[in-house]
Amino acid sequence: MKRLLVVGAALGALMIPAAASAHDGDAHDHACLDETCNIVSLFQDADPNMPGWQGTSAPRYGTWGFDLAGRDTSATPGDDFFRYANGLAFDAIEIPSDRTNYGSFAMLRELSDNRIKGMIDALVARNDLTPGSDEAKVADAYRSYMDEARIEALDAQPLQPYLAAIRAADTHEKMAVYMGQTQGQAGSSIFGTGISIDLKEPTRYVTSMGQGGLGLPNRDYYLDARYADKKEKYQAYIARMLEMIGWDDPAGSAEAVMAFENRIAEAHWTVVESRDRVRTYNDYTPARLAEEAPGFDFGGYLNAAGLGAIERLIVRQNTAIPRIAAIYAETPIEVVQAWQAFHTVDDSAARLSRRFSDAQWEFRSRDLSGQPEQRARDKRAVSFAEGALGEAMGRLYVAEYFPAESKAQMEELVANLRRALSHRIDNLTWMGPETKAAAQEKLEKFTVKIGYPNKWRDYSGLDIRGDDLFGNVERIGRFNWQYQLGRMNGPVDKDEWGMTPQTVNAYYNSANNEIVFPAGILQPPFFDPRADPAVNYGGIGGVIGHEIGHGFDDQGSRSDGDGVLRDWWTPEDRANFVALTTRLGAQYDQFETLPGYHVQGAFTMGENIGDAAGVAVGLDAYHLSLNGQPAPVIDGTTGDQRFFYGWAQVWNSRYRDEALKQQVATDPHSPARFRVIGPVRNVDAWYDAFGVQPGSTYYLPPEERVRIW
Repeated sequence: MKRLLVVGAALGALMIPAAASAHDGDAHDHACLDETCNIVSLFQDADPNMPGWQGTSAPRYGTWGFDLAGRDTSATPGDDFFRYANGLAFDAIEIPSDRTNYGSFAMLRELSDNRIKGMIDALVARNDLTPGSDEAKVADAYRSYMDEARIEALDAQPLQPYLAAIRAADTHEKMAVYMGQTQGQAGSSIFGTGISIDLKEPTRYVTSMGQGGLGLPNRDYYLDARYADKKEKYQAYIARMLEMIGWDDPAGSAEAVMAFENRIAEAHWTVVESRDRVRTYNDYTPARLAEEAPGFDFGGYLNAAGLGAIERLIVRQNTAIPRIAAIYAETPIEVVQAWQAFHTVDDSAARLSRRFSDAQWEFRSRDLSGQPEQRARDKRAVSFAEGALGEAMGRLYVAEYFPAESKAQMEELVANLRRALSHRIDNLTWMGPETKAAAQEKLEKFTVKIGYPNKWRDYSGLDIRGDDLFGNVERIGRFNWQYQLGRMNGPVDKDEWGMTPQTVNAYYNSANNEIVFPAGILQPPFFDPRADPAVNYGGIGGVIGHEIGHGFDDQGSRSDGDGVLRDWWTPEDRANFVALTTRLGAQYDQFETLPGYHVQGAFTMGENIGDAAGVAVGLDAYHLSLNGQPAPVIDGTTGDQRFFYGWAQVWNSRYRDEALKQQVATDPHSPARFRVIGPVRNVDAWYDAFGVQPGSTYYLPPEERVRIW
C-alpha cells in the first residue's frame, strides 16, 4: 500500500509519525520523529521503575502545570534554554527498548494506546456483540492479528497469488496494469496516486500523482554518502526477502533492484522542491501525461486503478515523472518483476509469519531507526485494530475520556489566539494595507474543529474476520480505495477529519482553511484545565498558534480564506515576506543536531514559521487573557516565564541517534531541541523574562530577530 499518495502540501501537522510504524502494523499516528517530552516520574500515578507510561490516567506536571525540579539551572537560558527548562527531566528520560524516542507525544500516544487496549480487551471478552457492528469488527481485527498459530501455519501462502501475478506480468505494459489493479493492496508502483481536495478549486476532489518507486526513506539515502551504510543494509535486506519467497538469484536480483531504485532516486525532486505547492500544482490531462512520459502505460494503469474516466489530474513532480517513466521503460522487465516481488513481500511482512515480520523489523526499525527491540505483538495488534477502524475507536474513546468542558475551554483559547493574531497583523510594519485586509479576511474564515468529528465514518461496508489477518488487510485496502474513488464526483466533505480523535497531534488543512485539534492532544503537558493559564498558553496555546501559523507560512500563505491556491499578496509584501523567511531559514541552517547533520532550514521552513507564530501569538493571547490585570507570581516565576516553560516542556524529548539522522533527512519539522530554541530567541519578551544578554550562545541583537507574524 506504499503507492498511495499523501498530498502533504495541503495539510500541515504538528508532527510526523514514525517512519517505522508503517512497517510494523501501525496504521495510526505514533509521535516518534519530532517531539516528545517528560519523564515518568513527573507523572501522577506513574511508577518510576517502569520503562514507559503504564496507566490510563492523564499525567500531571508539578502543582501548576510545570515541575521546576526538572530544570537544569546550571545551564543559562541564553546558552541553552532547552537545557535550562528541561535538563534534569531530559536526563531522566529512558527510551523504552521498543521505541526510537520518548517524551510527551510518545507518552500520550502510549496513554491513548493503553486506553484503547482496555476497550478492545473488554470487547474481545464479550460474547453479545452484534455481528457486523463496529465493535465486533474491532474485536475481530484484534483477534486476527493475535492469531499467531494460523499466521505461522500459513507462512508465505497468502503471497502466492501476488507472486504468480507478478511473474505473469512479463511486459512493461502488463506491469503498469498490475500496479493499477493492486492500488491499495500489497506491492508498489513507481508513481504515487491519490485523491485529494483540488487546491485551486477546493469545492471538488482531484486525482494527484507524484514520484515514487523508492524503498528507502527518500532520495538522500541513495545519493548522500552519509547514508551509505543504510544503502548497503537495504540491498542485503532485499536479497534476504527475495530468498525467503524463493525468487531466482536473490543476490543478483537485489543488486539489479538497487541499481533501478538508485536511478529513480537521481530523477526525484528534493524534499525542498517537493514541498512547493505552486510548483507541484501542474494540471494535466491523461493524454498530455502519456505524451510527455511515453515510457509508462498511464492509460492502462489509471484504468486498472478505477480512474480511467478522469479528465484531468495534478502531476506533482512533473519533470521527474517523465524521467522515471523512461528509466522504467529502459529497465529489463525481469528486474521490474524482482522489484515488485520485493516490495510486495516488504509491504506484507507485518502480517506474515515471524520470519518475515522479524526480518522487516530488523531492517526497517532497528537498522534504519535504531530501535533495539520489536514492539510486543499485542501492542501491534492494538495499532492494527485502531488503524482499521480508527473513528469507530474514536467514538468509544471520546465517550469515556474527553469531557465537554475541555472543548469549551479550548474554544476560549482559540478565540484569544485569533484575536492576538488579528492585532499583530494590524501592527505589522513589513506588510501593506491591501495584503493586511486579505490576511484578516483569511483569519476570519478559519474553521476550528476540536475533539472529534460531528459525523462518524461508516464502516458497514468493511468485512473484518477474526481468523484472516492477511485478508483483512486486503479488504481494508480495497475499502479505503473505493472510499477515495467514491468521493470523485461528489462535493468536498467539510465534516471529514484527517486524524482520529485519539491521535496525539493537530493539523492545518489549507484547502478547507481549518485547524483541527483531536481529543488525544488535549491533555497535559499540552492542556490541563487545572494548570496555570500561562502554562496552558505556552503549551496548547503554542500549538493553536502553530496551526494558525500554517495558514500564513511560506506555503499556506499561498491559499486564500476560501482555500483557493492563488496569489493574494502585493508583490512588495510578498518580497518582504520572502526576505524574512530567508533570514529565518538561515538561522535554522546553523543548528547541528548531530555532528555533520544540520537542520535544513528550507525544508523545515513551514514548521519553523508555525513554531515562531505559536510562541509570538500564544504569548500575546496569554496577555489578552489577563484582561489588563498583572500576571501572578507563582513559586517565584513570572507569567511570561511560565509561558516559555510551557512551550519548552512540550518539546522535551530524547532520541536515538539513528532516529535523529532519519529525521533530518525526512521530517519537515526541526528536531525538538531547536523547536524550543529557534522560536524563543526571536521573541523580545524571552530576553526580558530570563535576562538574556549579549555574549550568550543564542543571543540575537534586536535587529537580527525575525518577526514574521
